[in-house]
Amino acid sequence: MVVDLIGSCRAFVSVSEAGTFTAGAAIARIPQPVASRRIAALERHFGERLFDRSTRRAVLTPFGRDMLPSAKRLVSLADALEHDAQRAKLRPMRLAMPGTCTVRELAELDAAARALDVFLEFRQAPPGERAELVRTQEVRAALTAVPAEEGSWTVPLGLAGGGRSRAGALHLETLRVGRSGRVPRRVWIQPEDDVPHIRDRLFRIRDSVGLRPAQVTVADALTAAAAAVFGSDDLLLCSTAQATDLGLNWRPIGEVRLARGFEITAGPGEDAQRLRARLWPDIARCLGAEETT
Repeated sequence: MVVDLIGSCRAFVSVSEAGTFTAGAAIARIPQPVASRRIAALERHFGERLFDRSTRRAVLTPFGRDMLPSAKRLVSLADALEHDAQRAKLRPMRLAMPGTCTVRELAELDAAARALDVFLEFRQAPPGERAELVRTQEVRAALTAVPAEEGSWTVPLGLAGGGRSRAGALHLETLRVGRSGRVPRRVWIQPEDDVPHIRDRLFRIRDSVGLRPAQVTVADALTAAAAAVFGSDDLLLCSTAQATDLGLNWRPIGEVRLARGFEITAGPGEDAQRLRARLWPDIARCLGAEETT
């Protein structure tokens, strides 16, 4: 018979401190018959009596007095273990996120995670840094940029600008500069999309339709790119959610379908699987993503 040493020792200590089985069981928050069975099991395990049952009170035998200090240490260590486990569960999981997520989107993801007893701490970083943060163990997991077809989440991209809204796709070839001498319109790529599977594809379209090299440019920051668009007829490569947040009119690109892809990268353990399984739709909402199967 397997003995629950911690539970039995807890009953033993409680009864010894209370002086009766009934009061000790109440201290241990268990029924009195359960306390009696646990102590009896402990006595069978040790092969000696812990209490003298010839009196109405729970009087320790000499063997019981010798065992009581060790039993108290075991119960104390078990309580400390439970406390440490609760603290570990509350310790935030550091998660590297794209810089495109807004404060509200991150807060909503955090709230959804807390409802599942998952506590997150966010660190926003460019795509090239997020996987490195996992490798150096500065974060436990990261949403890394991958080609759309490889991602658990995808975010369609298009071009957004000011002016009146127009329906249909916007073709990059319409941005070609003729002999009019007008200022060429530019397409700004924000840092989140400065990855080969997005940037290089857009550069190839630029070259194939005859745009000038400077007409498709990588910005140093999203703020700088948005500022350039606000003050001109330039366009920002972005998601529909970003366009709405910035008050811009969004249109798909006519020549190519571009999308961000995201996957979870994590260190050893089950962090990636846990995040994907428990927070899939909440991460999708945070990214402004379409869920993929």
